[in-house]
Amino acid sequence: MAFPVTRLRRLRSSDTLRRMVRENHLRIDDLIWPVFVTHGKGVKKAVSAMPGVYNYSVDVLLDELKEVIALGIPGIILFGIPAHKDAVGSEGYADDGIIQKAVRAVKDAYPDLLVVTDVCLCEYTDHGHCGIVKEGKVINDTTLELLQRCAISHVSSGADIVAPSDMMDGRIAAIRSALDGEGYTDIPIMAYSAKFASAFYGPFREAAGSAPQFGDRKSYQMDSPNAREALREIESDMEEGADIVMVKPALAYMDIIRKAKDTFNLPMAAYNVSGEYSMVKAAASQGWIDEKGVVLEYLTGLKRAGTDIILTYHALDAARWLQYRD
Repeated sequence: MAFPVTRLRRLRSSDTLRRMVRENHLRIDDLIWPVFVTHGKGVKKAVSAMPGVYNYSVDVLLDELKEVIALGIPGIILFGIPAHKDAVGSEGYADDGIIQKAVRAVKDAYPDLLVVTDVCLCEYTDHGHCGIVKEGKVINDTTLELLQRCAISHVSSGADIVAPSDMMDGRIAAIRSALDGEGYTDIPIMAYSAKFASAFYGPFREAAGSAPQFGDRKSYQMDSPNAREALREIESDMEEGADIVMVKPALAYMDIIRKAKDTFNLPMAAYNVSGEYSMVKAAASQGWIDEKGVVLEYLTGLKRAGTDIILTYHALDAARWLQYRD
């Protein structure tokens, strides 16, 4: 029936009614906090392009995680800042690498906190690319062997989930095979399945010191205009053994999230990346937007698009706000 019999405003007339008919809910349980961890002691180095984000030494991180636990945020994802870089990213799979040290310390202090590790080489290579480089090209199949070593070293240190972000073909099957071969059959893989070659990654590359020293990553990360290809990437990762699939970045690719959610029956993650975070922080610092309102609105939009898990630098603020949200 049409107006005046139908009046859609009837169910908006009070807070209680709005809450009862609300279709999508953003929860603290949906959030994962991305963290940069570095060597040393007492280190809390601000990332200038990401206000409120820091590179932490392990001891400082353990102290910061007290609030994460208190807020009920279920997990973190760790990114390592190595002591040295080389052509093969060796600290990424070294027993005494920064990620390995951090995972062991975090799991010892907070055994129930979910620890996800980023499996990639770009943070550890002196050329800044996500794989082995030969004659100016990233070599796919040789890189897979090193990604296997990274994943095994992370899991043997105590990681609960590994998250390959390199976008090499076949890396999910390679990592699944390596994990299973070492007896880690119960460790899930969160695949960066549709990771686009995006302009939104700049602040992250400052934080991790991972900008490519030559060229770009367009030969292995996805071309931004492509949607059908994104579904092929996601389907391929599912077939290779991914347990959770991810779209990255989040806001400019909500259509991909929706298409994937409608097509595939697998938990869907989205990475609300550094550039998206920094734009909000910059506008809020000028008084141009209400940061709380904007953040909660677009995180809820990601849920509406079909996201189950949101990796976001806003996680702590969002969790604080959600504690008292109507």
